Amino acid sequence: MTDTPPPSPDSVPAPAPAPAPAQNSAAGDGAAAATAPRGLSRRGLLGLAGAGVAGIGLGVAGDRVAAAAAATAAATEANAVYPFYATHQAGIVTPAQDRLHFAAFDVSAGTTRAELIELLQDWTLAAAAMTAGQDIGDFGADSGPYDAPPEDTGEAVGLPASGLTITFGFGPSLFQTEAGEDRFGLAGSRPAELVELPHFPGDMLDAAKSGGDLCIQACANDPQVAVHAIRNLSRIAFGRAAIRWSQLGFGRTSSTSTSQATPRNLFGFKDGTANIKAEESAAVTEHLWVGGNDGPAWMTGGSYLVARRIRMTIETWDRTSLREQETVIGRNKGEGAPLSGGTEFTEPDFTVVGRGDAPLIDTASHVRLAHPTQNDGIRILRRGYNFVDGNDALGRLDAGLFFISFQRTPESFTTVQLNLARNDAMNEYLKHVGSALFAVPPGAAKGSFVGAGLFA
Repeated sequence: MTDTPPPSPDSVPAPAPAPAPAQNSAAGDGAAAATAPRGLSRRGLLGLAGAGVAGIGLGVAGDRVAAAAAATAAATEANAVYPFYATHQAGIVTPAQDRLHFAAFDVSAGTTRAELIELLQDWTLAAAAMTAGQDIGDFGADSGPYDAPPEDTGEAVGLPASGLTITFGFGPSLFQTEAGEDRFGLAGSRPAELVELPHFPGDMLDAAKSGGDLCIQACANDPQVAVHAIRNLSRIAFGRAAIRWSQLGFGRTSSTSTSQATPRNLFGFKDGTANIKAEESAAVTEHLWVGGNDGPAWMTGGSYLVARRIRMTIETWDRTSLREQETVIGRNKGEGAPLSGGTEFTEPDFTVVGRGDAPLIDTASHVRLAHPTQNDGIRILRRGYNFVDGNDALGRLDAGLFFISFQRTPESFTTVQLNLARNDAMNEYLKHVGSALFAVPPGAAKGSFVGAGLFA
């Protein structure tokens, strides 16, 4: 699917008028008018397609150029490699990939502090190998002791790195359980901001799809590469941690680089137009990375990850008029321009009014309520994905947005979400069914491991 809107009826050349039929009577004229088709039938459309075959050759050269450009872009995405060892963890301001496998883990009962550190060390080595496009372990997937399981699961053998990034986070319960237990001696190092998110108005949260001691976000341009990463890391964790819940995602719903076009969500609208971009260095520093005075030293250079599983009532939305859809969003569906006028990246003007002095961008529209001017200047970096997980017992799609955002403090997300939860017209079409918050430590240095500063 492209972001180019279909031509409007006014831009389509009108067919030459057909010869008028013989007019036998006034009654005949009326009958002919009443039964005349209002648009082309399916057979008529197929007929036009056949009539145009002779002219297809005119566009072949252009199609070949477009195909070559698409092939080059696909090859670039497939061969992209993002280093695991860096100042900040990859998978945050990295250009958002097309696929996601996200998993939350609970540390197994009886696991010691030393074993938790060992798990993070093991995960770090494996993540560094996989993001480089390599198998894990000393022998990989197809060698080593013949009577032992292979070290690597093998489904990514022969596949390029595909821009794989692996991002780790720590949940509030890793530091202290709800019962107050400090299992790993980490309670004193817990950031003050790392507490469970509040229950927002309209939340219908499923505990089985929420929370977690640890999280791993694996993003790639090949779904098999992303799944392979979580599968291997889950195997490595056996006996020390187990998956609490996981989510597959496709079709990124925001851009994190100016080099990327704005994608569309399952409502059919461009999503994330005003997202923070990696190239906005000042905004990234201000709104994304934890500073040296923001909390414990081990979080400096890190961020906070919010994950929300948002189910969309697709069937209801699909029966809603285009006028209502655009009013709810605050942008037009074709180009994604604000209803106050301009193009996609024109700044919305909430003061412009139309008929009856009503604002062109509705006061309950999503664009208005999520805008920094309505939220004390707050900006967050969105990195969500579409999901479709089959259907429910009533035959409705279990589909929607797996929302992921990164921000310097969880309070930024909470401020925006409270504003949306109370007033957003889109709430009629959404159900928030999963929620989690994780502290994302800075990147790991070679020879060390992710989160090492927490255990110093």
